[in-house]
Amino acid sequence: MSSTEPIAFRPRAAKGMTAGRSSTSSGVNGCACDHGPTAAFSRHELNAILAVYGRKVAAGEWRDYAINFSADKAVFSIFRRASECPLFTVEKCPGLARRQGAFSVVALSGLILKRGHELDRVLAVLE
Repeated sequence: MSSTEPIAFRPRAAKGMTAGRSSTSSGVNGCACDHGPTAAFSRHELNAILAVYGRKVAAGEWRDYAINFSADKAVFSIFRRASECPLFTVEKCPGLARRQGAFSVVALSGLILKRGHELDRVLAVLE
């Protein structure tokens, strides 16, 4: 652009409107959909899980972990090595809180080792 070319001004879009998007668009990449609440571990629950995990890491039994949050459950996966399948998963399913308990520990084979309403009792199976 040279200094002799005029600057072209474009009129602004109406208030609340952006170019090509409605005012209801929000979120990442303009996604207007509402994904609803996501299941997650609270700070107290995560501290309890990490306390058990830390003891097992110090003993040399576990080496890695992963956390996954979805709409229906939160999962803390425990690995012996990063390249393997998880040895155990600690799951929080809020939909099962009134029936069987929101927390469960699941083994590599898919067997539910312990399920309950209190996380501390469920984590006792890992020790």
